[in-house]
Amino acid sequence: MTNAPNVGLFATCLVDLYRPSVGFAAADLLERAGCRVCVPASQTCCGQPAYNAGDQKSAGNIARNVVDAFEEFDYVVAPSGSCSGMLRHHYPNLLKDDAQYGRRAATLAEKCWELVSFLTDILGWTDIDADWQGKIAYHDSCSSLRELGVRDQPRALLSKVRGLTIAEMDAPEVCCGFGGTFCVKYPEVSGAMVDRKADEIVDTGAKTVLGGDLGCLMNIAGRLARRGEAVEARHIAEVLAERTDARPIGGDKA
Repeated sequence: MTNAPNVGLFATCLVDLYRPSVGFAAADLLERAGCRVCVPASQTCCGQPAYNAGDQKSAGNIARNVVDAFEEFDYVVAPSGSCSGMLRHHYPNLLKDDAQYGRRAATLAEKCWELVSFLTDILGWTDIDADWQGKIAYHDSCSSLRELGVRDQPRALLSKVRGLTIAEMDAPEVCCGFGGTFCVKYPEVSGAMVDRKADEIVDTGAKTVLGGDLGCLMNIAGRLARRGEAVEARHIAEVLAERTDARPIGGDKA
């Protein structure tokens, strides 16, 4: 396609290190939607852990590397509301006093999108050709929901999946307790929060929980596994792209 959008895929640290299948699924979906996809080899973390910890210097250095790696693209897309929110909302403020990078960071921020929001809101693409037989629960991550307004978009795409039924939790928008460094600093509070989330998931009767942020899914999957619950966790991109050969997140099956 001569007019295909040139998209830089921001893979994210967790996808790169723990769940590469999510990155491949995201690339598949973007290509099916008519995009040219590139994954810059020079990309690293978005800098959010350092930023949240108050290490502005390290976060700024990481942000400058991301700007250098991605500013050439028409759009920057990540299979994560957390990382997308960092690029879109926090980079401009982080680098506002940098004469060289301040304006560039603001320009980059305007073209950064979370994956399912980009597919639906920007491309208007819902041509999903996938099967998933069964009931799923969907977890809305805090960053996607509150920073980026992503709620209806994943459900619209999942409604196109043959055989899939969404069983809504009573409070799908409530935090799972991960929160990046929050779960390390406040383990008792975090543990109580993810227990409530696990209760809600189990109560739906769904055997699979989906979400758009791998951090949340790893946290939820770990708690479900420790409780012995027969519920799998997967990233939404894996189901939409039918890349479900990988074992469930946190699962021990090949």
